[in-house]
Order: sequence, then structure tokens, then C-alpha cells
Amino acid sequence: MRLLVFQHLDIEHPGIFRDFLAADRIEWDVVELDANASIPALDDYAALLVMGGPMDVWEEEEHPWLITEKRAIREAVAERRMPYLGICLGHQLLADALGGTVGKMPEPEVGMMEVELTDVAQRDPVFSGMAATVSCLQWHGAAVLEPPLGASVLATSPRCDVQAMRVGSHAWGIQYHVEVTEQTVPQWAAIPAYKAALERTLGAGAAQKLAADTQRQLSVLARDARVLYDNFMRIVRASAHA
Repeated sequence: MRLLVFQHLDIEHPGIFRDFLAADRIEWDVVELDANASIPALDDYAALLVMGGPMDVWEEEEHPWLITEKRAIREAVAERRMPYLGICLGHQLLADALGGTVGKMPEPEVGMMEVELTDVAQRDPVFSGMAATVSCLQWHGAAVLEPPLGASVLATSPRCDVQAMRVGSHAWGIQYHVEVTEQTVPQWAAIPAYKAALERTLGAGAAQKLAADTQRQLSVLARDARVLYDNFMRIVRASAHA
């Protein structure tokens, strides 16, 4: 079984999921879209993971590969019914590719925050076993304003109504970051666009404080990431065996 991963920045990778995949001896291929890498045929892959990035879903003139990526997401989810997990930009791309609406937020959501799971999430196969309130890392200035037709909202926050969603029975999008490691904040804070959003929201010198806040929560973040990974991989295995 092999997974396909779309990345939009080399340091926005699957994070702690890499450790889980290695322990499970699951192979995965990366398509670095911002480096103009080509998307392979989807036939040989059991699932598609789409990570975050500093660009926005509507910036197709600046990043023409977004058009090709959205087409591939539609093929994977709508045509092939492949298991799909999108995080941050990957969540927004899922919505945009399937007819939802993504737009700028009045105020970015950056920092260690909490999201509330909906009643639907309690019965969802990927969110099963998660606490009703989830601590997470947020780092985004755009959001899903209108989910695709038929989508179920699984998590919400005061600033962002669609923190997580399921589309059909096999595709999930999560706005917040679940893949966090101890390197995540220091590496992302070195990216000018991310640093600017961080300091606009939390003030100068916020990177060190956020890194410390995240470090204190790492065990909780890792526990939740493990639950979500195990649940998602059960769906991937069942789909591969079907």
C-alpha cells in the first residue's frame, strides 16, 4: 500500500505522521507542487494527503499548478472515491475543488487554540475517540466559508465555522494542524509570509512564545494525531481491500 502526498512547501510535510507511516512500513510519494513537480497517475495509490502552504486557493495566476492540483483532487475524491485527508490549505483545496467557497478571514487565526467538535464528529469514523474540545495549532488567514454540497461540519471555533469537515464517506479536511512536531513552529516562523501573519496577530517576538506554548502541548498534540492517523488508516486499508 502506497500513499500520495501533495506538498506546497518543503517544510510543510506530514510531520509526525511520517513517524507513524515509517513504523507501519507504509511507503509514500511526495509531489512538491511549488517546485512544479508533475502529479503522477493515481492508479497505484491507496489515499491522497494534501498538506498546507503559504499560498491561497484563488491564486491560480501566481501558481498555475493549483488548477492541475484541484483537477487531481476532484478525480481522487469525486471520481475514484479515494480516501483523502487535507490539512490547512489541503482542507481549503478540498472545499474549493468540490464547489465550496474559500475566502479571507477578517482576522487570522494563529497560535495554540481550541476547537469544538460537533455532534456529527462524535459518530465520525476519523474523529472517533477524540475529546469534545481539541487543542491545536492554528496558522491561517483564509477559511472555508461555505463547505461543498453535502459536506458535514465536524469541528468549529468562534472565528472559523468550518474547522473540519467530511465530504461523502471518504474525504476529510482539517483547517488546524494535527501533524505538529517540535520543529514545526521554528521552521514555519522562518517563512516571511508565516512570520508576518504570526507577528500581526500575536506581536513582535511571538515565534519564541508560540514555540514554547506548542512544546508544552506536544504530548497532547501527538496523542490526538495518533488517534486521527489510526482512524484514517483503517479507512484506507478497508478501501484498499474492497
